[in-house]
This record gives sequence, structure tokens and C-alpha cells, in this order.
Amino acid sequence: MSRAKRGFKARRRRNRVLQQTEGYFLGRKNRFRQAVEVLRHAWEYGYVSRALKKRDFRRLWIVRINAAARMQGVTYSRLVAGLKKANVGLDRKILSDIAVADPAGFSAVVKLTGLAKS
Repeated sequence: MSRAKRGFKARRRRNRVLQQTEGYFLGRKNRFRQAVEVLRHAWEYGYVSRALKKRDFRRLWIVRINAAARMQGVTYSRLVAGLKKANVGLDRKILSDIAVADPAGFSAVVKLTGLAKS
């Protein structure tokens, strides 16, 4: 009698895991048990990092807006409050793009708030 070796389905599952760990260091790429553990951690890090990426970009946009606003003689918080009061519906990403790519357009947006230095 020969032993049962689990067959096609198990091999396919193992191969899928090992394919996903391609490029990892030492046994993490070709030992199944190690590969599974490393892969699960990678998924967790990826999940967390997708949220952190949003946070990091928002911080970057705020820094850019603040720098451009201070060149106009306004602080970031006053600018955002003024935009809200003036019903200007630009989000931070768009404001940041305008501040970097079109300084004249950004100063026009600041003038809408009535806070710009004359």
C-alpha cells in the first residue's frame, strides 16, 4: 500500500503561496511553513500601510498648503476656515496641487476668503 500525498489541490495551494513569496530572503521563499507565516505578516503590513498612506498624503498636502498660504500672509488654519466660510468646496489635495503648480491661481483662491494681505 502506498501513502496518500494529498495530491493536486494541496500542491496547487502550496505553489500559490510559494509564488507569492518569490524574492523573499533565504527559506522564507521556498519553505512552505515559513512562507505562509511571512505572507500573512506581509498581508497585515499591507492592510495597515494602506491606511497610513492616506494619513501621510493628507499631512503632505497640509504642509504644502500651509507653506503657500504663509507666502500670501495667511496661516493654514485661517485659510481653511475662510474657505469654509466662503463656501469654497476645494479639498486639501486639489488645494495642494494648485499651490504647487499654479501659485497665481492659489493667490486667487486666497483672495476669495478676504484674508490676503494687500
